Amino acid sequence: MDGEAGRGPTRGVGGLSREELDAGRDLLVPDVLVEGLSVVFCGLNPGLTSAVRGHHFATPGNRFWPSLGRSGFTPGHYTPDREWELPRLGLGITNLVARTTRGSDELAPEEFVQGFEELRDKILDLAPAWLTFLGITGYREAFGVKRPKVGPQEETIGRTRLWLLPNPSGRNAHYTPVMLTEEFVRLRVAAGLPDRSADTDSP
Repeated sequence: MDGEAGRGPTRGVGGLSREELDAGRDLLVPDVLVEGLSVVFCGLNPGLTSAVRGHHFATPGNRFWPSLGRSGFTPGHYTPDREWELPRLGLGITNLVARTTRGSDELAPEEFVQGFEELRDKILDLAPAWLTFLGITGYREAFGVKRPKVGPQEETIGRTRLWLLPNPSGRNAHYTPVMLTEEFVRLRVAAGLPDRSADTDSP
């Protein structure tokens, strides 16, 4: 999940009030997808802050965007509002479940089933080289694998290969920023993408 984990705070997140966050429940965060991408990153479902901001992984403290920059996927540190620049780098973003929630505990089991069916149809249609799940929960719910390990997976969706990355949430204490960056680098190298960390790029 790209947003608030668990039950979350009651006084707001990232400068947004509780009322503003609750309004995000009725909003959708559009996929960043086109045909033939090299890597599509798949979150569990959008958090309230991302819904209100209108961009993926927009919760303060989420390490997705810094990890992209440090690992060389993007030239420098992109911010969430630059997400639509990703396809020109061969990258995209989607979610296993489209419905916005404060935490993954609000999702029902049937939502994972329906979400995976919809995700599979998207991937079969757009045929990216890699689909990358961000966090064990999404992958486990999608494929029923009890203890998946970070890295390449045996399962595929059509011609698309699958990879599992750690959850980039700032609440994931199992992975430091350095460790997270190393895992992103492994994926970039496997996908055959160049290291853009030394490139200069500005909004």
